[in-house]
Amino acid sequence: MTTGTIRLHRVLRCTPERVYRAFLDPDAIAKWMPPNGFTCKVHQLEAKVGGSYRMSFTNFSSGGGHSFGGEYLELVPNELIRHTDRFDDPNLPGVMVTTVTLRPVVCGTELTVVQEGVPEAIPVEACYLGWQESLTLLALLVEAEIPG
Repeated sequence: MTTGTIRLHRVLRCTPERVYRAFLDPDAIAKWMPPNGFTCKVHQLEAKVGGSYRMSFTNFSSGGGHSFGGEYLELVPNELIRHTDRFDDPNLPGVMVTTVTLRPVVCGTELTVVQEGVPEAIPVEACYLGWQESLTLLALLVEAEIPG
C-alpha cells in the first residue's frame, strides 16, 4: 500500500506561543483546521504526551463527513508537536504521523508541517489544497491583534 507525504511551510506574523496554542486549543482548532466548506467538532483533546484527541469534519453542503483521532507523541512547548492521526473509516487505513515545527524568526514564526502516511485513497494534491486552506485560516486567527 502506497502512502503519501505532505510538506508545508509558512511564516506567520505572530509568536510561536500563539501558533502552538492554536494547534492544541479545541476551540481554536474548530475555527481554523477544517478546510473551506467543512465544520469541525473536537470531541476530546488531552494535550500531553500519551494524551489523545478525537474530532470530526462535516461537509457543510452534503452533511457527510469523517471522524479521526490520534495520540500525542511529542510536545515541546512553542517548538514541536508530533502526533498520530487515524481515520475511523476502514477505507482509509493506516496511521499517519504529523509533525509541526515552530521556530521564531525576525518577523514572527516559521511553521513547518509534515504529514506522513496519508492513505493511498486520498490524493496528495487534495491534502495540499485542504492544508493550504486551513493554514490561511490559521494565519487569520493567530495574526490578528485585537486590543483588550
